[in-house]
This record gives sequence, structure tokens and C-alpha cells, in this order.
Amino acid sequence: MRATKSRPYQMRRRAEQVDETRERITAATARLHTTIGPANTSIAAVAQEAGVTRLTVYRHFANLDDLFVACRAHWVARNPGPDATAWLEIGDFETRARLAFGELYGWYRQHADELYPIYRDAQSMPLSAQAANVAANRQLAAALVAGVVPFAAGDDGRLLSAVAGHLLSFMTWRSLALEQGLDDGAAALTAVRLLLAMAG
Repeated sequence: MRATKSRPYQMRRRAEQVDETRERITAATARLHTTIGPANTSIAAVAQEAGVTRLTVYRHFANLDDLFVACRAHWVARNPGPDATAWLEIGDFETRARLAFGELYGWYRQHADELYPIYRDAQSMPLSAQAANVAANRQLAAALVAGVVPFAAGDDGRLLSAVAGHLLSFMTWRSLALEQGLDDGAAALTAVRLLLAMAG
């Protein structure tokens, strides 16, 4: 009877250990990606950082795509960005843009050191990870320009969305704030004015 009762406990504990190991590997990958960057993060480095073998890493993540998905979810859950759905509730475009750029550029400043290695090494990531970054940026841009009718001749909205996506990108903020020396308020105001000019 005791052996029978202990079996579910053992199975539950084993499942917990599997989850704990997977989490340790994911957290180790996130630490490496946000310090030395994805381009310099090997499976061997992940294994060493997590305190497991390379075989254990492969046992939990069959390929790099799966590892990047888990790593991204792990980091975003701990560092959530601005809620773009809240932008949609603001009808006035300029007010919406000021809020959006103010929130996002402030978030970039807060996480700049961790974000830079990821964006710097973007081209070395699996295609699925690159696509996820592009999709996230496009979602932000779509929320920012939703319902805005551009006045530029021949623009069906794609040009305005493209400019919004460019201005919302981490590297644009980094150029304005870190390379050109603008504070976040001035950088955000510059982005707002450029986007408003683009919208006509």
C-alpha cells in the first residue's frame, strides 16, 4: 500500500524536477542572451551556465527555435513592456503618439543594457525568432496608427505603418537617446513630430 501511495508522489516530483531543469536552462539562456548576446551563446555555454550537460539541454529543447521561444517568453514575463492595447483607447492621434513613445522609450531606457545584445545580434537568431521580433514591432505600429488616415498622396497606410515601426524600434531609440544624446522626453517628442508630419 505504501509503495502504491508513494508512486504518484514520485511521478509528481519527477515532473517538478523536469520543469525546474527546463526553467534553469531557459533562465541561463536569457542571462547569456542579455549579456554576451545570442551570437556568442552556444549550447555548451548554456549548459555550463545552467549547471547541466549539453545532452540535458537537447533533451529539453530539440532545436534552437524552441529554446529561443522559451527564452523570449521567460524574459518578457519578467520585464513586460507597455500595453499597446491601451493606446487604442485614445482617439486623438497626437495624444496617443505622445503616450506610446513616452512609455516605450522609457521602457527601452530601463532595459537598454539587456536589450542591446539581443538587437545587435538579431541576424544570428533563428528565423522564427527574427520573425517574432518583427511581428511584435508591427503589432506596436498597428496599435499606434490604428484608425489614422494618412494624407500623403498614394499612401494606403503601409508607409505610415512602416515609419511608425521604424520610430518604435529599439535601435531608433538608441540612436536618438544614446548616440545623439537626447533625453527620453526629447527623443519621444522628436518621434511624435516625425510621425505627425508623416501623417500629414
